[in-house]
Amino acid sequence: MPEHEIPVGTMEDVDAVTRAVLTASRLLVAVSARSLAEVEDRVTLPQFRMLVVLSTRGATKLVALADLLQVAPSTAMRMVDRLIAAGLADRQPNPGNRRETLLRLTEEGRRTVEAVTGRRRAEIAAIVERLSSTQRLALIEALAAFNRAGGEPPAPDGAEVFPLGWDDSPAMPDA
Repeated sequence: MPEHEIPVGTMEDVDAVTRAVLTASRLLVAVSARSLAEVEDRVTLPQFRMLVVLSTRGATKLVALADLLQVAPSTAMRMVDRLIAAGLADRQPNPGNRRETLLRLTEEGRRTVEAVTGRRRAEIAAIVERLSSTQRLALIEALAAFNRAGGEPPAPDGAEVFPLGWDDSPAMPDA
């Protein structure tokens, strides 16, 4: 048996897959970091995550946004304040409850998300193009199985990828 083949179902198999996924995650983090390079003077990675949530969910209450990002509401508020100061997000009254405020992307915020996502998509596509059609199919199957095992729902065809672990259901302003 060649060196790179490990008997399936053994602990060595789990370790080999774990190492391969960790290596791939380093590559994807590097791609993500490079895609943010043009906006890094205005937006941090956590702030970009917030922009993506607002992009996929629409106008959202601060508490819901903090929950989705798994940060304290005070942390989310500071992030929102910085995004508003940068012209990437704004506040608006909740039409369903005037005591509440909803947060949303500005056009500049939407353009920022689209530009960063476009750069990320292009770099990933360039990497995928280097694979043979057989390797591409195997990668699709392996990643689909990995995503199912991790509980990540598949993105609909043609849809943008959702932020880590979040679905695309619209935010409920009064929820």
